Amino acid sequence: MPHSRPTAERWLVAEPDDDIRDELQRLLDGPADELSARFNGRLQFGTAGLRGAVGAGPRRMNRLVVRQAAAGLVDHLLAAVPDAASRGVIIGYDARRKSDVFARDTARVCAARGVRAMLFPHVVPTPVLAWNITGTGAAAGVMVTASHNPPADNGYKVYLGTGAQIVPPADEQIAACIDAVDPTTVELAPDDHPLIEVLGHELVDAYLDSVVGVRFRPDLAGTPVAYTAMHGVGGSPLLTAFERAGLAAPVVVEAQQQPDGTFPTVGFPNPEEPGAMDLVIGLAAASGARLAIANDPDADRLGVAIPTTWPASSPARWRRLGGDEIGWLLADHVLRHTSGDDRLVVTTLVSSSLLGRMAERHGIHAAETFTGFKWIAHAVLARPELRFVFGYEQALGYLVTDRPLDKDGITAAVLLAEIAAVAESEGRTMQDLLDAITAEYGRYVIAERSVQLDPAVGLASVVRLRERPPTEIGGRAVTEIGWFEEATLLRLRCGDELRLQVRPSGTEPKVKLYGEGMSVDPAPYLDALASLLVPHA
Repeated sequence: MPHSRPTAERWLVAEPDDDIRDELQRLLDGPADELSARFNGRLQFGTAGLRGAVGAGPRRMNRLVVRQAAAGLVDHLLAAVPDAASRGVIIGYDARRKSDVFARDTARVCAARGVRAMLFPHVVPTPVLAWNITGTGAAAGVMVTASHNPPADNGYKVYLGTGAQIVPPADEQIAACIDAVDPTTVELAPDDHPLIEVLGHELVDAYLDSVVGVRFRPDLAGTPVAYTAMHGVGGSPLLTAFERAGLAAPVVVEAQQQPDGTFPTVGFPNPEEPGAMDLVIGLAAASGARLAIANDPDADRLGVAIPTTWPASSPARWRRLGGDEIGWLLADHVLRHTSGDDRLVVTTLVSSSLLGRMAERHGIHAAETFTGFKWIAHAVLARPELRFVFGYEQALGYLVTDRPLDKDGITAAVLLAEIAAVAESEGRTMQDLLDAITAEYGRYVIAERSVQLDPAVGLASVVRLRERPPTEIGGRAVTEIGWFEEATLLRLRCGDELRLQVRPSGTEPKVKLYGEGMSVDPAPYLDALASLLVPHA
């Protein structure tokens, strides 16, 4: 604590933004413990890059923190990638608070260190940035976004030249370089430095042109779809993607169509959150749509709702699909419209095991990897002899083509709209398609829970549960125990009918639990498992 004030005073001198400087001055004028809390450590750079609330000090997202991260990233690239300076870094940003200045500062740090910077001139979806990393030959990509986090947050996502997000050991190496940088003295090039290239619209156009290639049934013009951008940056690109792919234009939630980092109509801009899709479901019911879809704020995720009866003129007759259900629909469509035993599908440990069953039925390869889409990308890169056709994680992340090597809520939306059109052409509903999958493979029942715990306590609770695993849960005998060290994930099987999993969240103060049952509801067993965590807290 004694060192907090001198450090904060140096930050105050260096801070370029009036609002953050005013906040920091208030901290300096206030209780010492509040100042200490902001300056005791810093936001940790990891496989998700940086993410946190915008505010003053090293434990918040601000321009000094971003400059430090950019400098550390560039120093790592110059040491690890021989031609990094000429290949450069491509930089995109969304509409959250300060995203534009975070992106501009990143470009200026790159140029000051002799590295080419390619900066999008306006907000773009994360998939547009990710798709263009390999196309431009960049040594790395940076996307300034907090994705589906609460409105107060922003973030800093890093990709390497493969187009995939960073994984160990690259994250640790970059973090070490960041640690060596003083955030108050990072050199910045002028805005008009010759190494800073402000990109034109052609890279966005190239991505949108590529969307056409995800369709298998271009003969179908589509079916009525309702859409919300959820105040994010996906609105205009998605409409253009539908047009170029030959699909009818969706009817949109006008109040949420334009980018707005304050998110005035939704408290938590995540399609997974209860109530977040209410407006688009209401619009779908009122307009006669057969499908309601939502992107998260940076458009790399896709939420979906379908009618439970048809016609469905009341929102009460609609339901949100779980992330696995969306994955099943996309996988079934992709596998029925592709061929070859060299095909590869990939999912994560906590997603449904049904994708593996589908792959087995079609005689193709399937891989299961750690939680987080970055691991799906690296599973694809690890099998270059195979032809990747589909990957997903249950947290609404889907990849229906081989580029970018990251989840893409725009191409997934196009393909899902095609699926709805196929169903309508056959006189079926989306629920009919899910019922057909159940008839073919059996009834897979998915449930999730979470227990709010401090990160350190949550980790300790999961580790203790691994060391002293239960012999039965909810009256069912535990027949198999698996531990995945890299994911800090404990897997418990109760016969062939029930799989339960538990892991501490990597981004939130909670422990997450995942259940899958074969014609068995896993929810009560997850509740029983959650109760075993609480005494440890």
